[in-house]
Amino acid sequence: MSKIILTGDRPTGRLHIGHYVGSLRRRVELQESGGFDEIYIMIADAQALTDNFDNPGKVRENIMQVALDYLAAGIDPEKSNILIQSQIPELTELTFYYANLVTVARLQRNPTVKSEIQMRGFEGSIPVGFFTYPISQAADITAFKATTVPVGEDQEPMLEQTREIVRSFNRIYGDTLVEPEIMLPENEASLRLPGTDGHAKMSKSLGNCIYLSDDEKSVQKKIMSMFTDPGHLRIEDPGKVEGNTVFTYLDAFSKPEHFTEFLPDYENLDELKDHYRRGGLGDVKIKKFLNKVMQDTLAPIRERRKEYEQNLDYVYEVLKKGTEKAEQKAASTLDDVKRSMRINYFEDDQDLINAYKNRAEEPEGGRR
Repeated sequence: MSKIILTGDRPTGRLHIGHYVGSLRRRVELQESGGFDEIYIMIADAQALTDNFDNPGKVRENIMQVALDYLAAGIDPEKSNILIQSQIPELTELTFYYANLVTVARLQRNPTVKSEIQMRGFEGSIPVGFFTYPISQAADITAFKATTVPVGEDQEPMLEQTREIVRSFNRIYGDTLVEPEIMLPENEASLRLPGTDGHAKMSKSLGNCIYLSDDEKSVQKKIMSMFTDPGHLRIEDPGKVEGNTVFTYLDAFSKPEHFTEFLPDYENLDELKDHYRRGGLGDVKIKKFLNKVMQDTLAPIRERRKEYEQNLDYVYEVLKKGTEKAEQKAASTLDDVKRSMRINYFEDDQDLINAYKNRAEEPEGGRR
């Protein structure tokens, strides 16, 4: 069996470093590993419309933003297909068929759906499109026969729902769909990067993000105002590393070479943490170190983005070609699904006729 990746993002704004450590950085590593036969990276604009239905311009305007962030982060169109979800009608048809395999009660129990509904204030009036988001995601994953889906831990319930749909379909109609596996970030700190304010989730709406495209001054300003240990009032006070946003970011981004170049007083992050816990290490010093680490990480991404911004026609062609290739794959899967469901009525000229004849020839009362 081919090894295939499907992953993506909703185009509701520029991508931030939470996206980067949660999945985007891993996508580039997997792309360069040579271990996968096909990689599909989706700009999920149709899903973004489920809670932006009254503002489609917001979604449309951000498609190029997301594409630029992908390319700037290192996604190579020669190795990965970047596609626009809404331009692949087969996904909608698959969603329609899969909807018959899921109950309302099951959707209501999905922890990710419950959390998102609460966050958006939809408790009293949930748009059907938003409510059935997990079914749409199952269509996306299975359309490309994805074997691997690299996402953050908050998406685990969604992947489990996809696996349930695959099992139900294969049980009823025969072995047709591929059951995907989730791939979580290997770095524990990257599972869910907190916002700069210490809030559990980095979110555009909360204004606590560092964007991949932020300029140097913006990154520095956000880092220097970051949440640390509220009990660490003086330099000599012992400090807490756990729950300290600055150290969480260092866990996610710092490398041994950063200490050699920017903070040679310490061998590694463990030594830095030990000093902070003992006391005698100020928050400003570790924030300045984090700033250098982040600038080192983001500088090449910013530079590549500027280059692609000067050639938007190329970016457009990348999206167009990637979407066309993805549609061919999705069309093939849809054909398989309809054949398994025996609703491929015009593939065999005699299929409908024979079905009628067989039914007509059955003795009365022979069927229930």
